[in-house]
Amino acid sequence: MTSRTLRTATAIALVALLAGCGGGRKAQFTSDVAAARTTTIGINTYLWKASLETLRFMPLLQTDSNGGVIVTDWYVNPNQPAERMKLTVTILDADLRADAVRVAAQRQVLSNGNWVDAAVQASTVQKLEDIILTKARDLRRATVSVG
Repeated sequence: MTSRTLRTATAIALVALLAGCGGGRKAQFTSDVAAARTTTIGINTYLWKASLETLRFMPLLQTDSNGGVIVTDWYVNPNQPAERMKLTVTILDADLRADAVRVAAQRQVLSNGNWVDAAVQASTVQKLEDIILTKARDLRRATVSVG
């Protein structure tokens, strides 16, 4: 967990703690947390967490929760050492919607000792977006059922 992510998690925990101090406000906070529109960190929290979870196997270069951008470093699949991928995930909205997450992928293949750009299948990007959206919805459902 990066220090920025830790600070964000700490801030969310403090908000939850303070919200519980107001008696009748606690129930309001619980429903706000489970809402599809969660903007404590500037973008949809469920999409953010789902994106980080989806990409946890890849080395991260940059994470900006306020701007909603995650950039990975090159990842080489051990089963395909002559191919590598780099991803950028952008959260575009504070609402949990299908068009609120965009994945951009770069792919390179090893050719004569050099990495050469190669095409990325559109289905690869679509599958990653679907995985993120599914995880985000599951996170939201888990929050709603707990509250």
